[in-house]
Amino acid sequence: MAAPARGPCPPETTTRATTLERPHEPLKLADLPRPTPGPGELLVRVEACGVCRTDLHLADGEVPAPRLPLVLGHEIVGVVDGAGPGAGRFSIGRRVGIPWLGTTCGACDDCGQGRENLCGSARFTGRDIDGGYAEYTVVDERYCFPVPDRYSAPEAAPLLCAGLIGYRSFRKAGQARRLGLYGFGAAAHLVAQVARHEGREVFAFTRPGDVARQRFALELGAAWAGGSDDATPAPLDAAILFAPVGSLVPTALKSVRPGGTVVCAGIHMSDIPSFPYALLWGERTVVSVANLTRRDGDEFMELASRVRLRTEVSTFRLDEANEAMDSVRRGRLQGAAVLVPGERQHPARGLVGRSVGVE
Repeated sequence: MAAPARGPCPPETTTRATTLERPHEPLKLADLPRPTPGPGELLVRVEACGVCRTDLHLADGEVPAPRLPLVLGHEIVGVVDGAGPGAGRFSIGRRVGIPWLGTTCGACDDCGQGRENLCGSARFTGRDIDGGYAEYTVVDERYCFPVPDRYSAPEAAPLLCAGLIGYRSFRKAGQARRLGLYGFGAAAHLVAQVARHEGREVFAFTRPGDVARQRFALELGAAWAGGSDDATPAPLDAAILFAPVGSLVPTALKSVRPGGTVVCAGIHMSDIPSFPYALLWGERTVVSVANLTRRDGDEFMELASRVRLRTEVSTFRLDEANEAMDSVRRGRLQGAAVLVPGERQHPARGLVGRSVGVE
């Protein structure tokens, strides 16, 4: 890739952002000093930032925030606007994606063995590092990715977490031919398409009675869709839990065959209730997914450049961040919510709450 144009970064001005001041309180709109990229960092003008359930866990105090106030957001698509000393991976004007994994130590056993997602010194975008609910952010250039040109910025934003964590969860499910997806939201609607691309059968489980979401799953190629309280029509080889509901673990174990796997994909989950050992017996496995690696990002972005993933998004202005988060919290959206920070006023108001996608 071409080296960034040298010269001074843009002068320090301000960046509009929504900040988390305290858990359980609405985000506040503020003008903050525009961040300055340090050594090896890029200044990125944010074009779109997805709203992830992890943002809700931070806002609701379920995942501790190391510092406050904090700018949330780790599904970021933007354009390189400046470079700090030594940054040479991306050129000015290049579009990049910024994920949850912000930095790692690179020296511990986990980093050395390809498990940088488990690094004890890792720092995460939108938790330890100010994220993308802002007009500008900075990123360590080693931890961002080129974004396939076929996607607009709002369409690409969900790929940076729903896609990446979904992809890692999908790989944890092994070679499962029959795959159950519990919670059919931003991540599951992408995983379903990847699974169908690989010729696997998908069984989608939604909130009981959510007929619209079940219909959506069938549109994306699911072999069956029903409520999480419904019995699967065939034994599953694996199930992935995207809904952070601990009671779904024994439910999913009942649905997988002996030797099958239940993957817990969230960073937070309500308590798992006790269940009979018989549900686990038969060499069934329960496994969690923690964060992502840069290898996951490289592999998934390459796949997304080849496979026509349909991303369903509803766009919101930056000053509508609380509305967007509440829509995700209440399960009102089909697909993903995406903030468009650069839009001070909607160019097309009808985009709010309306799904757009790539076919």
